Amino acid sequence: MITVNLRPGQRRKRSGNPLKGVLDRLSVLRELGSKVKDPLLMGAVGAWVVVLAALGLIYLNNVRQLYTLEPRLEQARSEHRRFKAFIADKRRQEKIRDSLLAQITVIRNVDGDRYTWPHLLDEITKALPAYTWLVDLGYTAPAAPPPTAPKPLATAADSAAADSARLARPPVVFQINGRTIDIQAYTRFLRQLEASPWIVDVTPVSAQTVVEKERAITAFTIRASYTRADSAYIRTAPFSQSVR
Repeated sequence: MITVNLRPGQRRKRSGNPLKGVLDRLSVLRELGSKVKDPLLMGAVGAWVVVLAALGLIYLNNVRQLYTLEPRLEQARSEHRRFKAFIADKRRQEKIRDSLLAQITVIRNVDGDRYTWPHLLDEITKALPAYTWLVDLGYTAPAAPPPTAPKPLATAADSAAADSARLARPPVVFQINGRTIDIQAYTRFLRQLEASPWIVDVTPVSAQTVVEKERAITAFTIRASYTRADSAYIRTAPFSQSVR
C-alpha cells in the first residue's frame, strides 16, 4: 500500500499499541491488589458485589413478572365482577322461584280437594252402563291396615318418614250402592271403573238379587278410592273467555 505525506517536514506518528489500554488496567488492578493487604476484606467486598448483582437480577426478574401478570390480574378481576353479578342474579331468581313454589304449595293445600267429588261424579257417570242406576254414593272410612309384627328400634330416618306419612292426607275412599237388571252390566261397570285414571282399588263388596216392584234385580255395593290422575289426563280451561 502506497502512502503519501501531504505535509512534508512532519513525520508520521506510529499507531499506538492496541493492548496498551488493557495492560494499563491490569497494572492498575495489580497496584490495587498490592495496596490491599487483607484478603478477608477482598472476599467480603467480592461477596457484597455478588449479593448486589443477585439482588439486581432478582429485582429485574420480579419487575418483568409483575408486568407480565398485571394483564392477567385485570382479566381475573373483570371475570370476578362478571361472575359475581351472575351469581347475584341467580340467587335473586332462586328466591323468586322459592317464593312462587311456596305460594303454589299453599294454593294446592287449600284447593287440593275442591274438585275431588266433581271428578268422581264425572268418572262414575261415564262408567255407568245402560239399565244400571245408583242408589247411594258417599264417603266411607278406609279399611284398617292389617296388624304387623313389631319392628326393631327405628332410626331417625324411619321416624322422619313415619312423621311425613302421618301428615299426609288420608285417601278418599267412597262406596257406591246401585241396582241393575243385567248382571253383565254390573261386571262392565266394574271394568270401566277400573279403567278410570281417577279411581283405584275398585273392590266389589256385595252383589245379591232383590225384588223391587215385583221385579228381580241385582243390588250391588262397590268400594273404591280416589287418586289424582296423571297430567296427561288433565284438561284445563279458563274461567272466563272473551266473546267477540
